[in-house]
Amino acid sequence: MFNSLSSKLEATFKVLRNRGKLTAEDIDQSLQEIRTALLDADVNVHVVKEFCEAVKKQALGMKVLKSLNPGQMVIKFVHDELIRILGQYTPVSLRHAPPVIIMVVGLQGSGKTTFCAKLAKHLRDENKRRPLLVPADIYRPAAIEQLQILGNSLEIDTFPSDLNAKPLDICESALTYAQRSNLDTVILDTAGRLQIDAPMMNELVGIIQALNPHEVLLVCDAMTGQEAVNVAKGFDSQLDIDGIVITKLDGDARGGAVLSMASVIKKPIKFIGVGEKPDALEAFYPDRLASRILGMGDVLTLIEKAAKHVSLDDAKTLQKKMTKDQFTLQDFCDQMKVMKNMGSMSSMMKMIPGMNQMAQKIDDQQVDKQMKHVEAIILSMTKEERSEADIIDGSRRRRIAKGSGTSVEEVNRLLKDFSEMRKMMKKFGKLGPNGMRGLAGMMKGAMPGFHR
Repeated sequence: MFNSLSSKLEATFKVLRNRGKLTAEDIDQSLQEIRTALLDADVNVHVVKEFCEAVKKQALGMKVLKSLNPGQMVIKFVHDELIRILGQYTPVSLRHAPPVIIMVVGLQGSGKTTFCAKLAKHLRDENKRRPLLVPADIYRPAAIEQLQILGNSLEIDTFPSDLNAKPLDICESALTYAQRSNLDTVILDTAGRLQIDAPMMNELVGIIQALNPHEVLLVCDAMTGQEAVNVAKGFDSQLDIDGIVITKLDGDARGGAVLSMASVIKKPIKFIGVGEKPDALEAFYPDRLASRILGMGDVLTLIEKAAKHVSLDDAKTLQKKMTKDQFTLQDFCDQMKVMKNMGSMSSMMKMIPGMNQMAQKIDDQQVDKQMKHVEAIILSMTKEERSEADIIDGSRRRRIAKGSGTSVEEVNRLLKDFSEMRKMMKKFGKLGPNGMRGLAGMMKGAMPGFHR
């Protein structure tokens, strides 16, 4: 979503870094470029004005740190100001007597129902909660069934709502059910409309007055741009929301809603949706997003994602194999599956400092296709061949190609790339100063055709 903004800012910063000294004119020129980039990204005009004035004030009166040149200091000011307008990290409040009630509101099509399921999974896996999903949208066709299907697929308790019951009655019955079933978190999926209207708001106000939820979260679609900010204003004025969730952040919109929301609404962004998978939900850390936008990476999130899919023991074993040149094709196949679960290749590359430009050139669909080809080739090998790639001679390569539905050339390419990657991995065994770039190179060499 922030590709265009990131590219423009990086171009401006490149000029700044090359300046030993900065004049007032240099700062004005850079700020004009930053202002244009933010407006092009659909950031609220008042937010942009305030942002640029704050950076200029700091830049003109700056005291240069010993470790930074003037250009780097301006970049630091931009980074700090981005964090400020994005708001503070504010987790969902769970420190209440159970069951904690989380009410989810928003317009139809914003992704409320999917978010409810993702949130339940997140709270169960990250916070050890026992959530109950409550379908309270009786108006949208199949809304109740959709949440029940999502709940069943994630093995999360879902309240058996009655389509003919009133939303408030459903919510009250669900609360009683949760208390009896020892479920400590109730997530209410309320009805949306195509636009804000009085009946919709009255219904939501009635539920809030009756149940007094601990959190009221507004779900906004990032693809709607500044309209999402206007929607948030409307909901907050009548419901006094506790936080905002921005979905579809993996889309190709300009991203201005994210950069405007917290500053304009004065309510924290608590979660961002970054994909369709059940675990494609992230707690919102302003400093991490600011670093991603400025091309500085987000190593902490990358590490957290990896930790969810790779145990510490497995990581140590893998590192030992890498340093001793014992990494096999079977290990490679296993790691590809882990990478698939962590997200798209481009999203992971963006979290590596200095790799933002390379990440923007990646075609995730093409990479996914290549990974499937590689997996088919490896799965067509015998156990011995996966352990000892050197024994794969011409006749074995022809058999593997036939079994995987690929060509001998593709098998040859995989084996050649795998051999090169093993050499790289041996050097990469211990993260040094350029360790993250080594990881990027390892990813780049991981799939035939990826670097061609």
